[in-house]
Amino acid sequence: METEQGRRIRARRTHQKSRLGCKTCKKRRVKCDEKKPTCTNCRQHAVICDYATESTAPSRPSRGQYRFRQSKYEIQIDPSTPDTTSIQSSSPGPTPPPPLESISLADLHLFHHYVTTMASTLTDGQDPKHLWDVHVPQWGFVFPSILHLILALSALHLAHQHPALRAQYQNQADAHFTFGVRSVTTVLASLNEDNCQYIYISAVLICFVYFAHGPRTGEFLVFSETGQAEWLVLMRGVRSILESRRAEIFSGVLAPEELEGAAEVSDELAEELERHKGRIRDVQLLIRAETDDEVIKEMYDSALEGLQETFDEVYRMRAAGKHGVNLMHLVIGWLYRRPEGFIGRLEAKDPLALTVLAYWAILLKYMQSSWLMKGWDEHVLAGIRASLPEQHRSRIGWPIECIFGNRQPVIAELS
Repeated sequence: METEQGRRIRARRTHQKSRLGCKTCKKRRVKCDEKKPTCTNCRQHAVICDYATESTAPSRPSRGQYRFRQSKYEIQIDPSTPDTTSIQSSSPGPTPPPPLESISLADLHLFHHYVTTMASTLTDGQDPKHLWDVHVPQWGFVFPSILHLILALSALHLAHQHPALRAQYQNQADAHFTFGVRSVTTVLASLNEDNCQYIYISAVLICFVYFAHGPRTGEFLVFSETGQAEWLVLMRGVRSILESRRAEIFSGVLAPEELEGAAEVSDELAEELERHKGRIRDVQLLIRAETDDEVIKEMYDSALEGLQETFDEVYRMRAAGKHGVNLMHLVIGWLYRRPEGFIGRLEAKDPLALTVLAYWAILLKYMQSSWLMKGWDEHVLAGIRASLPEQHRSRIGWPIECIFGNRQPVIAELS
């Protein structure tokens, strides 16, 4: 009797584990601090914090909790185009939040298109690490912003492929883009070594979506007809993320590799390259002659010398048969490296800064094989021409000739 009682007493002394922690921590087998609506572990890892309830039915997310948002669109066959699909709104009224595991057929269609077709367009099919077709989709399941943004990009690619269905696909893209941006914005304040790669890829995808939407009236990447340029805000956001966590971001699958594929430039391309660089040097001499301030003069010298180096790199890539998105890091990289003093002059539409930008816009022409960049070269150059005083427009004759060719009268209509 005493033995049985002793056993009962010892059983009561056994440590009682809490069963109130979130499901996510239980799956990861880590201790949960049980903070609500989101525990510390889940907040730091930017993952969904899912607390169990007494009911067996899936619980709805709390107001402060972020989940993947199922699309309100349904996929239907368009009788006029039997090989394509039409995305239509299922209901004009509000849609209740779905359980975490649910995904609409329309979203599944977008995800399938991204993995099988769209992802390869981000690399021209050259992605040995499988970043965009394997790793990024996997990251999307633990960081919903990424999933929303790749679905937005996929919808825009379908809109590009099927102009007759453009409006429907763009509506779906806009919905996913809104949720994606809202999601990543909520975790920016908790940027750390665990989530910095997710946040960085989200920022890159936001920039891709901006390009994929195509040129917008009055918006010319780094300057605008009304206030601050939208894309410039995005670029500054990427810069701030990189400045705080560069080492952690460019590690693992995002670690930089040696530049492969660059080749010696052929005689024909070398001659073309030298013509570009000669015109850039002419602009450099002109700016030196018109600028007295040594600091400003040095800023323009740096921009134009860097631009010549970028032309060299782009032409080596072109010689190796690489174009389109393969040039993105080189072309956009030149803008990224410009100091705020130069960017500020572009925003103010300073004629000298706009002249330099016009020569940079030539590089956008070599990215036209990518659906993301269609029309951006002509759009940016037309915006520059429209913003320049009449007496300065002759200085951008070479970029106009390179981009518009025998269609030069068109630029007057565009600007």
